[in-house]
Amino acid sequence: MPSKKFNTLVIKIGSSSLTDPQGKLDLKNLRRIASEIAELIQQGKKVILVTSGAIVAGSEKLGITKPKTIPEKQAAAAVGQARLMRQYEKAFEEFTLPVAQILLTRDAIADRERYLNARNCLTTLLKEMVVPIVNENDTVAVEEIKIGDNDNLAALTASLIGADLLIILTDVDGFYMKNEEGIPYLVPEIKKITEEVKEAAGHPSTQLGTGGMITKIQAAEICMDAGIYMAIINGRNPGLISKVLEGEKVGTIFIPKTTKLEARKRWLAHGLKKEGTIIVDPGAESALIKHGKSLLPVGILKVKGKFPAGALVSIADEDEKEFARGLTNYSSDELLPLIGKKGAGEVIHRDNLVIL
Repeated sequence: MPSKKFNTLVIKIGSSSLTDPQGKLDLKNLRRIASEIAELIQQGKKVILVTSGAIVAGSEKLGITKPKTIPEKQAAAAVGQARLMRQYEKAFEEFTLPVAQILLTRDAIADRERYLNARNCLTTLLKEMVVPIVNENDTVAVEEIKIGDNDNLAALTASLIGADLLIILTDVDGFYMKNEEGIPYLVPEIKKITEEVKEAAGHPSTQLGTGGMITKIQAAEICMDAGIYMAIINGRNPGLISKVLEGEKVGTIFIPKTTKLEARKRWLAHGLKKEGTIIVDPGAESALIKHGKSLLPVGILKVKGKFPAGALVSIADEDEKEFARGLTNYSSDELLPLIGKKGAGEVIHRDNLVIL
């Protein structure tokens, strides 16, 4: 992996990398990471930072040990976001680099116009040598518009901007699996997210964050589908970011599919929430994958879920394994009577469809 490949980077700093053993904001590590990022920018790299830690920073200020209710978390995030930004501003000021705060929610990515606005804003900031610092807008986010964790937010940001590499800084050395004796070992490289990999990731469980290894694997899936490399490295060890860029074997590297999806396809694949599933026969599957055709009702076997016209739906084979996503021209109610019929209009036009 030559370093010239990686010109636009997204670096995600997890709560564990920003928190000391007492559960307080670790300013020393924050400043150290900022200095490494500043060095990359001075080398001509474009870097977007996705940061956790707002709730931790706010809880410390408010004297709350661990906020439990949504209002408590939102209050802590509101206080912590300002505190966190002030520390980043001070850290990057030493290198005469201005910072900008970008707060996102799922609807900013799901809405095409807002998605383009966010991308244009980030592109302009990078051109002006500003460090964009992205976080989810926890103070207003409700379940319907929550992304939910900063691993997925970082991957969606990387996809949005068309980054070359996403680096996730965490409190472990990379992704671990177990051998036949049950002994954990570090996996240096992953080219495909298999069921075995998902199983090894387990369930979200971290004292300070909202993710865990499973959300990092979800982030890797987004990146790999979009043609973006991803690395998981230890956020406590100095110099690892540069080592990843130099092609050294540190942490775990996720190798993407060979081609980058063009911007609209990336948005279709991961910017929207799926609202249903259309199961198709082998003929329709072949027409979509091999011949780049639109989806017609004649090839549909089954429709699952209730969705409106214009919704993003999953397209699956006879075994219900997803292989594509697209924007449907019909609601689920309109589609049901058309299943298997010839002569009806396109269900999903090929320009609104992405093969995964």
